[in-house]
Amino acid sequence: MILHDGHVHSHFCPHGSADKMEEYIERAIKLGLSSISFTEHAPLPRGFKDPVPGQDSAITLDVLPEYLKAAEELKNYYSSKINVNTGLEVDYIDGYEIETASFLNEWGGKLDDTILSVHFLRLPDNSYICLDYSPEAFQSLIEKCGSLKKSYELYYKTLLQSVKADLGPFTPVRIGHITLIRKFQKLFPRNFDDSLFLEEVMTALNEYRKEMDVNTAGLEKVYCKETYPPQRWIEKAVSLDIPLVYGSDAHSAGRTGGGRSSVEKYF
Repeated sequence: MILHDGHVHSHFCPHGSADKMEEYIERAIKLGLSSISFTEHAPLPRGFKDPVPGQDSAITLDVLPEYLKAAEELKNYYSSKINVNTGLEVDYIDGYEIETASFLNEWGGKLDDTILSVHFLRLPDNSYICLDYSPEAFQSLIEKCGSLKKSYELYYKTLLQSVKADLGPFTPVRIGHITLIRKFQKLFPRNFDDSLFLEEVMTALNEYRKEMDVNTAGLEKVYCKETYPPQRWIEKAVSLDIPLVYGSDAHSAGRTGGGRSSVEKYF
């Protein structure tokens, strides 16, 4: 039974909705959840330029204290009804491990929960792209990598680096939406099997004792229509005793707890 939504974004997210944190919490209480984790997109590493046009992938460092304060206040206010966790979704960016470790060393002690996710890929020309930003960005990823298969190879290579990364004592133990590369799969269908990539990821999650984000956001993405990861890979994780944490990846209050019924049997 799922009683915790471990992946929720608030109005502090620059590319999310204006829904207040209280609305997410009230929705979670209405659904009968006993806890919720706000996992706002952490500030990007120093020196890294957000490649999306609006540069709105994450909160900025100057807003972070305000977010943490708001989350802590709500944690106390709702303590008799639900456990509210203060967290961050941290980006793993190839080439910025030192900066990310430094950030976590400074802020990790103030957090209850963290997720480590791959949204940005380092291209062969050493530029970066946000792989899930838009179909057009994904098309550019394919062109710059040379093929769809090479794009997948780059993603899973980077994902494996994130699983194995030592980012200090506050290294996140949960890996986010491990098949995010499939977000636009109906627009860019594979003519190859990515099972070998995912087998390697599962082996690494097990070896490095990581938790897996069972993320239902892909179900509502028009060009994806499946969970991250798909159910056969959730089953694989269960067989390997990889800890699972359900996450709606809600960017609006109404999405809190979304898609639970599709994955509830694994919990």
